Amino acid sequence: MTTTTAGSPAQSAGLDKVVDSPATAVADIAEGASIAVGGFGLSGNPVALIEALLAQGASELSVVSNNCGVEDYGLGLLLGAGRLAKMTASYVGENKDFERQYLSGELEVELTPQGTLAEKLRAGGSGIAAFYTRAGVGTQVAEGGLPMRYAPDGSVAKASPAKEVRTFGAGGTEAEYVLEEAISCDFALVHAMKGDRYGNLVFNKASRNFSPLAAMAGRVCVAQVEELVEPGEIDPDEVHLPGIYVHRLVHVGSDFEKRIERRTVRQEAGR
Repeated sequence: MTTTTAGSPAQSAGLDKVVDSPATAVADIAEGASIAVGGFGLSGNPVALIEALLAQGASELSVVSNNCGVEDYGLGLLLGAGRLAKMTASYVGENKDFERQYLSGELEVELTPQGTLAEKLRAGGSGIAAFYTRAGVGTQVAEGGLPMRYAPDGSVAKASPAKEVRTFGAGGTEAEYVLEEAISCDFALVHAMKGDRYGNLVFNKASRNFSPLAAMAGRVCVAQVEELVEPGEIDPDEVHLPGIYVHRLVHVGSDFEKRIERRTVRQEAGR
């Protein structure tokens, strides 16, 4: 009988999650798959994986992400190619093609408060079926009626359903809470600043807002990393997402365009 100890070659080979290319990493994403995608605005978008998925050709995708990129970057590439059937997001204000597809009835949209969306993803990755929150109580988020899909004539073809609302608290602290169901997806696509071969990831600044949560929500998580290091090179206290949530890893480097939605500059004094 052969045994292995921690760090031995046999064990390391089984734990190594690195694949050779973004195309290989997304090859089995099928028609109609649901995908949680990391990033905050355009910060931390898994650009290489999105471009590989665009080339791969899968369509009728249901995507969950904080936003949907812009027309020529991030998830906007899949949107512009007509690959998305449904988008669950918090903010969609920077993409004119998104607005057009939504209002024309081509795209189903489920708008969700930002904190609620983050918690729905975290709950999905933690085995929690649902949770109560005060966000959305007294609005159409709880009461239903938000347009999810329009008909070509501009009428509402599908509206959001009403959600369960319960009162919690006692002795003057009573308040209403709305029940929100967790989100889990077939796949997750995320971008990390650094990762080791075992899938332990470190995210950079704002991209940490949603990327770890999106990764948790995917039954198969695919991560692209700018810097690939060997196991043990990342201090355990620096790990933002443990490798147990990550199934595939692809090294993309840092030589690619990193976009922002809108650049604002301050005029120098006296000019």
